[in-house]
Amino acid sequence: MKNDMYELPDTLYDFAQIPNFHTVIEDLANLAEAEDWNYHNQTDPQTDYPILENYLRNTYIRLAREKKIAYSTDSKYCCFDTGLLSKNQHEPLYAQFEENTNPNVGCYWHFSKFFRRGEHEVQRYTQLPEMAFYWDDPAKLIFDSRKELVVNVEHIIQDNKARFPAPFSGYSDYQLQLFIDGSVKAAKDRLRRNYKIAVPQYFITSGTIQLLIPLCLSSQNVADLAIVVEDYGTMYRASTCLTLDQAMNNARLLARPDRDWLNP
Repeated sequence: MKNDMYELPDTLYDFAQIPNFHTVIEDLANLAEAEDWNYHNQTDPQTDYPILENYLRNTYIRLAREKKIAYSTDSKYCCFDTGLLSKNQHEPLYAQFEENTNPNVGCYWHFSKFFRRGEHEVQRYTQLPEMAFYWDDPAKLIFDSRKELVVNVEHIIQDNKARFPAPFSGYSDYQLQLFIDGSVKAAKDRLRRNYKIAVPQYFITSGTIQLLIPLCLSSQNVADLAIVVEDYGTMYRASTCLTLDQAMNNARLLARPDRDWLNP
């Protein structure tokens, strides 16, 4: 049984049939402003654009929650704003879908194409959809150095040791704790002097803004991991960490991050 045309399932794959998804993503990468969409510390054999794939899937999730899908006047098409700009004209890029004629697929929609705001496809819509929006309070995007930052080092080690690069992944918990304590202290000092060190990310599961701060273990100027910081009102807490590839994956959903340290 097919979805209703106005139904917005939780995932992009349930919303629309997208044959040759990796090729579709490659087309989007070629249309959009030039950007590095690949992982640097791990390989994904299925695609050269893993960050872009994750970006598009999660952008849809947010847009579906916000109900920011536009439908054509004849109800034969729909589209959403990808949040990206075309590389030549610097116009918003939209993903367009048409009615799925495959009776064996439950998705009502089938991917059609990407189009720019300046193309003739816009004539199908009385109004183009808005971009995804991820925060109510812009202050959440900035680290407030007046708040205490409490880091649960023990929990970070216990739950995330596999994410630590060599040689740190082979250290004892006690040795690793000493390195993390020193790195956290250095990160706090940097944050007091430059709030932009903290990079915001959107946690899609909870729908909340978190901050990423560098964990420099091998060199004071090179990040090895990113600590995830959550705002608890009067204080910040951190109890997990991400690889730099994971951090870039998550941060890109909001904006192209400053590569000051998040440079995997």
